[in-house]
Amino acid sequence: MAKAYVFLATGFEDIEALIPVDIWRRGGIEVTTVSVTGQNVVTSAHGVNIEADTCFEQCDLTDADLLFLPGGMPGATNLYQCKPLCEALCKQAEEGRLVAAICASPAVVLAAIGLLDGKKATCYPGFEGSMTNTHYTADLVTIDGNITTGEGPAAAFPFAYELLAQLKGVDVADAIAEGMRYKHLMG
Repeated sequence: MAKAYVFLATGFEDIEALIPVDIWRRGGIEVTTVSVTGQNVVTSAHGVNIEADTCFEQCDLTDADLLFLPGGMPGATNLYQCKPLCEALCKQAEEGRLVAAICASPAVVLAAIGLLDGKKATCYPGFEGSMTNTHYTADLVTIDGNITTGEGPAAAFPFAYELLAQLKGVDVADAIAEGMRYKHLMG
């Protein structure tokens, strides 16, 4: 079974974290939410308290197929300040395994640690100036090798389905999208 880890820091964007968790679990991915705060309960950018499955200090990420960073502010900055997480992201990318980030996190975290150097990526408009060594696409979702980036809250659905397709196949992603009425919504 594919394994994904979703990292939560104080100020994370609610739907950018929870829509992927929901879609990936429906698609048969083993998803673990991970607090980087040292406490299991993490407060979102909109004041919603979410209980993470575990804390970063208790994680063994060696079995990770995907490491994912939701955006939000100051969530992205708080993720960047977790140096062991940044090291884990670099190792994951170096080993060719999937790394994904959405909204502010591609710029604030991935670009800042060099993972987007020479790559195509997207992020929330206004943060692209931080991606100085990156080709900014302004697309909802951008894939470059083993790194997938998403633009912002409205991109959470297509972003999550794209990563589900990468981990479980297009047929699974299409079936979940159809069952959730996403395909109907998109016309």
